[in-house]
Amino acid sequence: MTDSIAGLPFWEITLDADGDPDGPGRDALITEVPARGITDLFVFAHGWNNERRTARRLYNSFFGLLAAQLRDTPAAPPVVAGLAGVVWPSKRWSDEPIPDFSPAAAVVTPGAAGLTPVEPAPAEAAAATLDKQTLDDLRDTFPAATRSLDRMAALLETEPTDAALAEFHSCLAEFAAAAPHPQDDGEGTGAADGPRMLEDGPERLFERYRDALRGAGVELPGDSGGAAGLGDRLKGVWNGAKEALRQATYWEMKNRAGVVGRDGLGPTLAALHGAAPGVRVHLIGHSFGARLVSYALAGLPDGGPSSPVKSLTLLQGAFSHFAFADPLPFDAGRRGALAGMQRRVDGPITVCFSRHDGAVGTFYPLASFAARSDSAGASDAMYRWGGMGADGAQNDDVAMDAIAGVGAAYRFSADRILNVDAAEVVCRGGAPTGAHSDIVHPELTWVVLAASRA
Repeated sequence: MTDSIAGLPFWEITLDADGDPDGPGRDALITEVPARGITDLFVFAHGWNNERRTARRLYNSFFGLLAAQLRDTPAAPPVVAGLAGVVWPSKRWSDEPIPDFSPAAAVVTPGAAGLTPVEPAPAEAAAATLDKQTLDDLRDTFPAATRSLDRMAALLETEPTDAALAEFHSCLAEFAAAAPHPQDDGEGTGAADGPRMLEDGPERLFERYRDALRGAGVELPGDSGGAAGLGDRLKGVWNGAKEALRQATYWEMKNRAGVVGRDGLGPTLAALHGAAPGVRVHLIGHSFGARLVSYALAGLPDGGPSSPVKSLTLLQGAFSHFAFADPLPFDAGRRGALAGMQRRVDGPITVCFSRHDGAVGTFYPLASFAARSDSAGASDAMYRWGGMGADGAQNDDVAMDAIAGVGAAYRFSADRILNVDAAEVVCRGGAPTGAHSDIVHPELTWVVLAASRA
């Protein structure tokens, strides 16, 4: 059942929402990796895409660059590399652009133009309604919340009266309560049934998201021309309500990533280690996939002579930047949900981040922010609820490097997390998510390769 990418053997690790693996695929990985003499297995978990072919485009492009670098920089002793891609149910909204991970687009010659964020061309005003494909996908992903999803879709087609906004807010809370696996990375959300943003009333919440969309460069219906009048109080507020729903679904995708990593990928890696104890595993995750591979550490057996995981690289991680912290900087009596799990990586942990990531830098924190109970200023609140992809891991035991060219040396250490500021290369993308998915670069694959040899 082995496939190949750029001449290297490739296995798919398919996991469902509960982390249950595809049996034949799991068995093929565990039997074929040792049979082929693999010494180093690079395992990548995608973020927000649900289609296998979309995930495979990412893996083809990223691993294609990595494979070329493996050939160009031989190791001593020689490395026999294998590749694996995790496929898990992480829905994206159909109205969101996602990069076309084609090899032609991925291989870019570094230079001055490559270091400058590209301004997107003006786009049509964003629709406030839910298209049929998105609604169908959400129904499939959250079957227990079908009633609330249908009602919210219907409300987005109406005028934004105070009563309609209140009903949408109520349906949003119902949706959040119906979705499974609420989790807390340690930042202290205080909301067991859903995102903390729901503590705020409908108008305040939806206007906050509306203003965030505008600030990110999204043109909303009716925004152009003339000064706003008294009757424009709710102009664009349905766009804010739709964005609040989007972030609520992402909140649940983030939660799912933890479950899939802990209950699915972790045990799969443990089984592989039992069959092939000499194989060195290098974990890579993008967006929610970064949370998935991080939580896989929690699914490994506690103790033992050594961990099968020899490096962990997180690319624009969409989960709390305090997940590994011990203690939490704002509460000395508490620790991050993955505190201590660093010791289950027998090698370096690297967190690549970029200030151009609008998805993690701007919208991720808003799901946990509640104006009525947060006394800190806006900038402090964004830090309190911030994500890995915006500014790296916020621990005491971290070092900092800037992204460098292929062949560069990094300050890897098994004793601390290395944050790598990747803003010079992770800089392309349109509003509102920015450069969140701009990860196919030779500089980033080199970080993975260098970490694997540290």
